[in-house]
Amino acid sequence: MEINSDDLKTFITVIDSGTLSAASVHLGQTTSGVSRALSRLEDKLATSLLTRTTRRMELTEEGHLFLEKARAILGAMEEAEETIRIRRQKPAGRLCIDAASPFMLHCVVPHMAEFRAMYPDIRLELSSNDQIADLIEHRTDIAIRIGALNDSTLHARALTSSPLYVLASPEYLARHGTPQTPEDLAQHSLLGFVQYELGNQWPLRHASGNSLPVTPSLSASSGETLRQLALAGQGIVCLADFMTRDDIAAGRLVKVLEADYTGYRQQIHAVYYRNTLLAQRISCFLEFLQQKL
Repeated sequence: MEINSDDLKTFITVIDSGTLSAASVHLGQTTSGVSRALSRLEDKLATSLLTRTTRRMELTEEGHLFLEKARAILGAMEEAEETIRIRRQKPAGRLCIDAASPFMLHCVVPHMAEFRAMYPDIRLELSSNDQIADLIEHRTDIAIRIGALNDSTLHARALTSSPLYVLASPEYLARHGTPQTPEDLAQHSLLGFVQYELGNQWPLRHASGNSLPVTPSLSASSGETLRQLALAGQGIVCLADFMTRDDIAAGRLVKVLEADYTGYRQQIHAVYYRNTLLAQRISCFLEFLQQKL
């Protein structure tokens, strides 16, 4: 039989109280119940911890050694419980967030000063992967993913959605003209994704449907790279509102083919493993980010 924390508490209470009857009051048990519990503990240890007489109890040598260890063990348990209780009240610890570089730069980084001021005991680690990565392999607590989710081992929390716009710089349009129909795009330099075919399906109504497949003249793996290429006048691109909103407002990029938009919006989720117990540092970050988005 194994010793448990109740055994330790009973033994220490008996010693601190001085008598079995006094210990029974503290423990809310009968005197005979405390006596039996003490005897069971001695049986588990196969040694005597106390010598009992009608007038007093005295610790044996083994009892003195066991009392010292018992106090240390219960003290460590209480400290551990208090630490967890404090962490529940005040989120703390390492929190690793992974997101595609455009989302990280445009939607996470601008709010980090406020988040860190609110939760100074959380140690943030920010990483950027433009492809879906293994959360455990990369020691990631939360991954922000854009678009459809296929991994059934992940739990997803919807954060927001973002429309897609077909865009070009005013300089590009001045040099090459503005397309009037989706079919006109075939005559233009198109900027698109490599190794992400869904990113090359533009949400435009055309003769064959509501999703226009394009063949990029220039491809990149990152949406942020494509944004910079579009700003540099290298072609027409289809990107999310969350990363181009400021460019559009400032006139650095211009929407084209607006009449043909389907109204499609990319879903944005935070994902973590289904067997993950949602620690408070994770939940507070998700609530904070969802509010900002």
